[in-house]
Amino acid sequence: MKHRILVFLLCLALLCGLAPAAYADIGPKPSVHITFENMDDTLCYATLLSKTKSTGPSSAWDGDENHIYNYNLDLEIWRAFVEYEDPDGYYFLQEGWQVNETKSFAWTYYPPSSFKVLLYYPETGEFVSSGIHERYAFDSYFTIDLDAAGSTLPLRKSYDYTWETISLLARILLTILLELGVALLFGFRGKQVLLTITGINVVTQVALNLALNIINYSQGSMAFVFFYLLLELVVFGLEAALYLRLLGRVSPTPLKKGRIILYALAANVLSFAGGLWLAVQIPGIF
Repeated sequence: MKHRILVFLLCLALLCGLAPAAYADIGPKPSVHITFENMDDTLCYATLLSKTKSTGPSSAWDGDENHIYNYNLDLEIWRAFVEYEDPDGYYFLQEGWQVNETKSFAWTYYPPSSFKVLLYYPETGEFVSSGIHERYAFDSYFTIDLDAAGSTLPLRKSYDYTWETISLLARILLTILLELGVALLFGFRGKQVLLTITGINVVTQVALNLALNIINYSQGSMAFVFFYLLLELVVFGLEAALYLRLLGRVSPTPLKKGRIILYALAANVLSFAGGLWLAVQIPGIF
């Protein structure tokens, strides 16, 4: 019994150590990522025009020379964007990037919800814009193929669903392995016992991780951590109830209820800590 309590305390200590790191960089940070295909090396700058005059800390110029914010742009480039008149009335919010070398840019803090991509070629004075687009996820990815560009820039959504699927399966597999490892430490033996634990975990972890993926996709990391904790408590309660109902039927030896509940708690604390560790060490896995 002392051995099992020690395992639980170690899991709890791991959780306490990881939680502050997971929360340290969490905040409402939606983003828009634009990648350019078939872009040559001609000097080029890009921005997102906004339907509204401001978003987060970024805003349109108010005409006061003391309120010029051109952190990423030379003043000449900034003025060219300011003087651009969009036919749909969208605004330049004084944010821009040189893109001919990187072939991409990202607005990572409060980008416009409704926007147009605008390119500026200072060597010719030419502007090229896209149509109107909307953010479709908390982190929205788009690709523009310049070979397909005509009078407007063609945007296509390019969220990496393949990576999302791989990371989802990896998290589920890791969680099941962790909980089986804890089961062995708690002295659970027998093929049917371990198969029952595995089956319950497959169902609960698939449901949990699908829900977390949807939350992270649509609402971002702050909502993810909040719901991760809340849903993990629900999973603990569900798993504990199922273990109490089923494990006694398949175990070759009698199992005390307190032992089963303590196992469910320790296993879920460890899997939650493991999820936070993954979020800290490999941010893209969620």
